[in-house]
Amino acid sequence: MAVSSAFGFNQMLSSKHHNNPSSSSPMVLGTRAFPTNNKTTGGLIRCELSSSSVSALQQLKKSAIDRYTKERSSIVVIGLSIHTAPLEMREKLAIPVAEWPQAISELCALNHIEEAAVLSTCNRMEIYVLALSQHRGVREVTQWMSKRSGIPVSDICKHWFLLYNKDATQHLFEVSAGLDSLVLGEGQILSQVKQVREKLRNGFGMVIPGLFEKAITTGKRARAETGIASGAVSVSSAAVELALTKLPPGSASSATMLVVGAGKMGKLVIKHLVAKGCTRMVVVNRSQERVAAIQEEFPSGVEIIYKPLDEMLACAGEANVIFTSTASETPLFLKEHVESFPLPADARLFVDISVPRNVGSCVAELDCARVCNVDDLKEVVAANKEDRARKAMEAQDIIIEESKKFEAWWDSLQTVPTIKKLRRKTDRIRADSVVKFMSKYGKDMDKKTKEAVEDLTRAMVNKILHGPMKHLRCDDTENRPLPETLENMEALNRMFELELELLEEKIRAKMDQK
Repeated sequence: MAVSSAFGFNQMLSSKHHNNPSSSSPMVLGTRAFPTNNKTTGGLIRCELSSSSVSALQQLKKSAIDRYTKERSSIVVIGLSIHTAPLEMREKLAIPVAEWPQAISELCALNHIEEAAVLSTCNRMEIYVLALSQHRGVREVTQWMSKRSGIPVSDICKHWFLLYNKDATQHLFEVSAGLDSLVLGEGQILSQVKQVREKLRNGFGMVIPGLFEKAITTGKRARAETGIASGAVSVSSAAVELALTKLPPGSASSATMLVVGAGKMGKLVIKHLVAKGCTRMVVVNRSQERVAAIQEEFPSGVEIIYKPLDEMLACAGEANVIFTSTASETPLFLKEHVESFPLPADARLFVDISVPRNVGSCVAELDCARVCNVDDLKEVVAANKEDRARKAMEAQDIIIEESKKFEAWWDSLQTVPTIKKLRRKTDRIRADSVVKFMSKYGKDMDKKTKEAVEDLTRAMVNKILHGPMKHLRCDDTENRPLPETLENMEALNRMFELELELLEEKIRAKMDQK
C-alpha cells in the first residue's frame, strides 16, 4: 500500500471508533489502524504490509474493515420533499443551481462518499450518493446538511426519507417521470433532472451520472409512451385548454385575449396562454405594478398590455376570449353589459375562474356569449386527473424495465476494477521477474535482446490472461449471463488475492479527492 494514503484511511477508521465505543482494539498495518477482535494482542498488532502481504490480507479479512473489499458501494438518497418536510425547512436546505458543483465536491470529500449529486427544487431537496458504507455515509451527509443549513440533525431526521440501491433508483425514475410530483406527469422536474446531469459531466464519477442519465431516458419514455403529461390538471391550465378548444382551428395566435385580474390565478392563466403560443394579451387590473412585475417574467416576444379597471368593458368589447379571476364579491359582467358589446363573428367566450363568480349567470342566456365557470373546469380537471392516474400505472412498467437495465449496467461495472487489478498485478510480477533476470544474465545482452525479453514476457502474460479476461467481459462480444460473469470475478479476486488492492484503490481515490 502507498504510505501517502494513510491519512485518509485513518480518518475513515477513526470515525468508526469515535462513534462506536464498543469497537474492539485497532490493528495497525504499516501506518494504518485496523480493528481486530484478537484479545491477546495487548491492543495493537503492527506488521509491514509490503513485507508480509499474505498475512496482512488474512488479518484484514478477519477485521470489520473487510466490508470495504467485500461489499459493493451503495446508492443512497437522503431526501426531504413537499410530502415530508415543511416549506421553512426546505427553504433552509435548498441549494441554488450555481452552487451544485461546489456542494457535490464537498460531499465527495466526505470519508465514506465516492460520488454525489444534488437535486434541489422548490418541492424537494434530495442528495444522491455512492457510499462506501451506508450508515456512515448517511451520517456524514446528514451532518453536512445540518452544518450548511443550520438545522439540527435531529430535526432533519424527523422529516427525511432514506432509500437504498434499487429503491433509490426507482424513486429517482419516478421523480423524473413526474410520478412523485403534486401534478402527475408535470414536465418541469424532468428539466431539473437534466440540469443535474449537466453538472455531473465534469468528472464526478460514473455510477451516479449513469443513474441520472437513465432517469432522463425513463422520464422521456414515460411521457412519450403513456401521454401522462397531456390533459390539464389545474383550474388555470384547464381554463386555457378549454378556451382554445372553443376557438376555430388555427385562430389561437390571432385571437384577442383579455385577462381580468393579475393575482395568482390571473398570472397562471397568462403563463399557460404563453405556453400555448399566445404572444399578445390585454390584462386589466386595479394597479399597474403587479402587471409590470408579470411582464418582466416573460421574454420580449410576448406582449402584455396593461389597462386600468375603468377600461374593462371597452376591452371586453374587443376581445374574443375573456378570463376573469378577481376577488370581487359582485359580478363584473352582467347581461346588459354584454348586450352592448359589438357583435363578434363567433360567440364571445367568458371563462370565469372566480369564486364568487365575476360573470353573472344571466350572461349565459345570450346567443352572442358562452360562459364556463369553475364547476365546468373542475369536471375537466377531475377527468384528466383520473386519466393521468391510469397512465401512471402504465409508467410504472417502464420504470421497472429501465431500473432493471440500470442494475444490469451497474453490475457490469464491477468487473472493470478486477480487470484493471489483475492486469496491474500480473504486469508487476512480470516486471519484477524481468529485473531479477536482467541483473543476473543481462550484462552481456545488447539492447535488441533486452527488448526481445520484454516483448516475450509481455506476450506470455497476455496469453495467460486471455482466458480470465474473456470470462470477465460484459460487453456484446461475449454472450454470457451476468451472474456467471460476477461469479468468475469473485473467483479471480480470491485466487489472485485482489481484495486488498481494491481497498488500496478506494483509499487512494479518497486521497485524490482530498
